[in-house]
Amino acid sequence: MRGIYLVTDRGLCRGRSLLEVVRMAVQGGASCVQLREKDLPTRAFVEEALAVKNILAPHRVPLMINDRIDVALACGADGIHVGQEDMPYETARRLMGPKAIIGLSVETWADVEASRDLDVDYLGVSPVFATPTKTDTKEPWGLEGLRKIKAFSRHPLVAIGGISQINAREVAEAGADCLAVVSAICSAGNPADATARLKHAFDEALRLRDNHK
Repeated sequence: MRGIYLVTDRGLCRGRSLLEVVRMAVQGGASCVQLREKDLPTRAFVEEALAVKNILAPHRVPLMINDRIDVALACGADGIHVGQEDMPYETARRLMGPKAIIGLSVETWADVEASRDLDVDYLGVSPVFATPTKTDTKEPWGLEGLRKIKAFSRHPLVAIGGISQINAREVAEAGADCLAVVSAICSAGNPADATARLKHAFDEALRLRDNHK
C-alpha cells in the first residue's frame, strides 16, 4: 500500500458528482480509493460503489469500502477499512476472505499494540493532524506519534487527517507509506492536478527516505 489514497466525502465535492472527483483523482495518480458514506441508504451505497468500481477497474486501482462489509461484499470491493468501533478485524477477515485488503484505524497507543499480532494489510494512523473531516477521533498523533508507530509496527502505515500538499513531504519522512486524503482532493479546484501534486511531493520524500535506510 503506497501512494495517494483518496477517501471520499460527497459533501466536500463543491457541487461536482462524486464519480467525477474519483475519475479525476485517478487521472492524477491516486493509487487507492475508499468510499466513505455515513448517511447513504444501503441500496444507493451499493449502486454508487459499483459505479466507482467501474471507474477504477481499468486502472487496477483498488476499491475500499469504509466500515460496511455488506456493501463491500455486494459490490465485490477489493477490501474494507474498519475503525476501532466497527466490526472486529477477525470477523471482517473471515467474512471478506484471505485475499481482501483490510485496513484498521489506530487512534491510541493501546490500539497500536493490539494490532501488532493482527494480519491486517495496513494501519490507518488517525488523525495525524486535527481535521474537520474526522470529528470522532482521539488526539492527533502528530509527526512524532507517526514516527513512534513506524518504529514499533510491522505494518504499512496510511496517514490520514489534515494531510495536504503543504505537509505531504514531512508526513512521508516521518514514516507514512501512503497518504489518505479527503478535502485536499475532494475540495480542490482541479482534483486531478491536486492528486498529481500530492503524489509528486510524496514520491520525492519517499525516495529520499528509502535512500537513507
